[in-house]
Amino acid sequence: MFQVFAQDSASLARRGRLVTAHGVVETPVFMPVGTRGSVKAVSSAELHALEAGIILGNTYHLWLRPGLETIRHFGGLHRFMNWDGPILTDSGGFQVFSLSGLRKIEEDGVRFQSHLDGTPMFLSPEVSMEIQVALGSDIVMAFDECPPYPCDRDYAARSLALTLRWEERSRRWFADHADPSRQKLFAIVQGATHADLREESAKRLVELDFDGYAVGGVSVGEPEEEMMRAVENSVPFLPADKPRYAMGLGQPDQLLEMIARGVDMFDCVLPTRVARHGTAYTEDGTLNFNNQRFARDDAPISENTHPLCAGYSRGYIRHLITQGEILGLRLLTLHNLHFYLSLMQRARRAIDTSSFAGFRESFVSRFRAGQRSTGP
Repeated sequence: MFQVFAQDSASLARRGRLVTAHGVVETPVFMPVGTRGSVKAVSSAELHALEAGIILGNTYHLWLRPGLETIRHFGGLHRFMNWDGPILTDSGGFQVFSLSGLRKIEEDGVRFQSHLDGTPMFLSPEVSMEIQVALGSDIVMAFDECPPYPCDRDYAARSLALTLRWEERSRRWFADHADPSRQKLFAIVQGATHADLREESAKRLVELDFDGYAVGGVSVGEPEEEMMRAVENSVPFLPADKPRYAMGLGQPDQLLEMIARGVDMFDCVLPTRVARHGTAYTEDGTLNFNNQRFARDDAPISENTHPLCAGYSRGYIRHLITQGEILGLRLLTLHNLHFYLSLMQRARRAIDTSSFAGFRESFVSRFRAGQRSTGP
């Protein structure tokens, strides 16, 4: 299922290949986020043109709408959204975390109200697995509780104990009902900012022998150094022959730092989200096209934009963004996704050619210098 065939000599960065039922995924990899069965503003054909190796779907939102019966009618999420490549689905745990005012956590699962209409809902490890099996995703995530930041050690320990029980239940249900030739199950390491809990979580989950392991509970409001420490306190205890996934992050420079710490897979809403607000990622930081300074700029978005966006000037894109034209946000979305995906391609090449350390240092220093000079 997963093979590592190159390792950076100066860090934990590694080059791998993940085989799924819907195709081969080259790692390190960034997964565009398709929350409701759609990567916002982008068609499946465009995702292929961007060379997206795998995308992410959202269990919670797809469960609510269109609902499992509709998904089953279409034979699963792949056919429903006309995407024939690999899909990873999250467990719904993070969305329940975000509904803190509308939820009640119990041993069996979580009772909460739908954010759409207030309907009472119940999500458990078994229900999460049932939903994801119906979706037909290539990679299924075990159900967990995502503790908040900040989080004291007592709460983090209780939360972790519950999560470990839930993940074991996820594994049992998955083993009894899923087709292991079509779907793989990943566990999620929790433990908040506490190093000993991260270690305990990783070791316990490895004993259960999942197909891959994610580092969860990151990018929930903690400082960047805490985010990095969470990964550093988890990865050393995960098996070298299984993929590692840092959930829900981050900025381009953070992705390279995570790769250097041994992470293989990433997802984040940032490239599509900031595009809808008129912002593009470049080697020199972000560009906000709401700024007047771009009004007569005839340069392209960046020297590294995608052919789908080539030929459009910064001045034209600013005009589209300020006038609320859909084409503007589409072009920036395509550009940003290309930027993230091509960054992973460059990282893979750098690891292959034993030049990752220099590539990482050059990119990170240039990107952060640009951010300091231009701001968000």
